[in-house]
Amino acid sequence: MTATVDAPTSARAGEVEEPPAGQDAVREAVLDVCRAARVASKALATATRATKDAALLAVADALVAQAPRVEAANARDLERGAAEGLPANLLDRLRLDAGRLAAIAGAVRDVAALPDPVGEVVRGQTLPNGLRLRQLRVPMGVVAVVYEARPNVTVDAASLALKSGSAVVLRGGSAARETNAVVVEVVREALVASGLPAELVSTVDEHGREGVRHLMRARGLVDVLVPRGGAGLIAEVVRSSTVPVIETGTGNCHVYVDAAADLDVALAVALNSKTQRTSTCNTAETVLVHAAVAGAFLPALLTAMSAEGVRLHGDDAVRAAAEGLDGVEVEPATDEDWATEYLALELAVAVVPDLDAALAHIDRWSTQHTEAVVTRDLAVAERFAAEVDSAAVMVNASTRFTDGAQLGLGAEVGISTQKLHARGPMGLAELTTTRWVVTGDGHVRA
Repeated sequence: MTATVDAPTSARAGEVEEPPAGQDAVREAVLDVCRAARVASKALATATRATKDAALLAVADALVAQAPRVEAANARDLERGAAEGLPANLLDRLRLDAGRLAAIAGAVRDVAALPDPVGEVVRGQTLPNGLRLRQLRVPMGVVAVVYEARPNVTVDAASLALKSGSAVVLRGGSAARETNAVVVEVVREALVASGLPAELVSTVDEHGREGVRHLMRARGLVDVLVPRGGAGLIAEVVRSSTVPVIETGTGNCHVYVDAAADLDVALAVALNSKTQRTSTCNTAETVLVHAAVAGAFLPALLTAMSAEGVRLHGDDAVRAAAEGLDGVEVEPATDEDWATEYLALELAVAVVPDLDAALAHIDRWSTQHTEAVVTRDLAVAERFAAEVDSAAVMVNASTRFTDGAQLGLGAEVGISTQKLHARGPMGLAELTTTRWVVTGDGHVRA
């Protein structure tokens, strides 16, 4: 997203900012969507788990039944995206075939099977004066999600919001506009058939960039906004939104192969982290190799990566290790390579003298998403997990596991790389807030 957004003005909590005189009708149209979502959220806040789960199962069934309709819209988006030069990684994220739709529907069913977070007692106690305290999970209210070229997010965000008791307002971007329009229609039809308001799931896509600008300013109607996409989109939302933002981040992820690593395990983890699906934020972009195992490990790593079509960038030690390896070419690595989230078959590789150097490299270049260590040394694993300042740390496992479904959350609305409220994959609990309920017996404060 590259929209120019006016500098925000201040607003008290619970108030919607007033526009300049003569503001066009787009603002009112977007705010009407948000108002309707807020009204609908009140009905969902008191819905039983059985009601919500039945609606989610209806959504899953509808996505499967309407797959030809969704795929036809998606084909039009893909054709237009290819003609407009959309990058390969975004085209991959945009694509919905029968297999992916079935997986998305399966994720909705997984969410339905999860415990309902609403009403969970986070903590509680009885004070010496007899007051009984409970801190309960309650719905956010209205959640907005701004994303690009990811129609699966449309369903993930809707299912998680519904289960956690909130309405959701979506802005899915122009690349997926036809796919998202059909998916939202299918979801809304399923909700109405289940006896719930269609306005629980809404989109402002038709209002374009001007619409998202007003969505970001709907403070008092929208309770939280989650941006999910490239660095430019996320930065623009964080900079311009007056609605509270949970920042998701890009993924410059690392795999560190320790001196005490099982090298077969290290090769499998590195390959999976890089090549299993390159267009995602949990894909590894740099592999760091301890000098003690570089001689044994690098030839296998470089050969295997090259065989998978990975373009390699390396430091002097890595380039020296590549000499004489058939079909292996390693370009000199620069600071730009260490800083880049490639989202493609491209990888930076470096040799480090010890764990300290690996940690220092990660501290400098990481986007605080996911880092992995491969080692049989428990002390190394524990120190790596304690000192790496990222949302997720993998020990002897692929970075690709930083994913809501893979971690048993059913789905995710995004992976938060910030530290306030939520961090890591954001599932049901992360889309709730809390309320204190204090019960007394005529208690008054002295």
